[in-house]
Amino acid sequence: MKLSLIVPMYNESSIIEASARTLSDYLVAHFEDYELIFVDDGSTDDCAARVEAMALPKTRIIRYTPNQGKGNAVKTGMLAAEGELAMFIDADLAYGTDVIAQAQELMTKNPDRDVLLGSRTLHPEGYEGYTFIRKLASHVYIKVLNIAGGFKLSDSQCGCKAYRGKAIRDIFSRVETKGFAFDFETILWAQKLGYSFIEMPVKIVNHRESKVKVVRDTFRMLKELRVMKKRIKNYDK
Repeated sequence: MKLSLIVPMYNESSIIEASARTLSDYLVAHFEDYELIFVDDGSTDDCAARVEAMALPKTRIIRYTPNQGKGNAVKTGMLAAEGELAMFIDADLAYGTDVIAQAQELMTKNPDRDVLLGSRTLHPEGYEGYTFIRKLASHVYIKVLNIAGGFKLSDSQCGCKAYRGKAIRDIFSRVETKGFAFDFETILWAQKLGYSFIEMPVKIVNHRESKVKVVRDTFRMLKELRVMKKRIKNYDK
């Protein structure tokens, strides 16, 4: 099963070379058939040029301007993917590299599942290293949004997800949300189109300050969620 690994990036020049080398070395060691795709979401720094200069094997860089949001970067990478399994992870490797092989193994063992969602909630140490306040805020944030979305999932916002075969194009060709709320839209489309889910416990191993502002972003995402639910509900296959 060929793996396409997508890494969205925006102004990541301070970490991207180390992350790219770590990912490339890991993929070479664990996979025979893979591609590594970096999607530069309109960065104003030289992160794309830095990756390109490394000349890593089986690696592509996709660029566009202006900056449009993580959702658009992931969508661009997914629609360019050539693998039977396409997975995205964050540029800071928040969940480490072992999740990559674990995701492929889980999808191989469960051929009836189409979408894999990483879940910090399911891992006994998923939020290790979080302060109490940040952990509480994250749980409340996810819970509120899952209730609003009608999801029976433990962690819709984890930045570690994989999609199989036909589901890749079916889902991402329909996604319109360009920002962080894209996760909800991919789940809603997967449900609408009859695709099945599997959750994989993951643990955060690399902490950096979250770009999510809980109060502000909860209200913003609830608004976006209402709009996308209405649009997807009215979709006729």
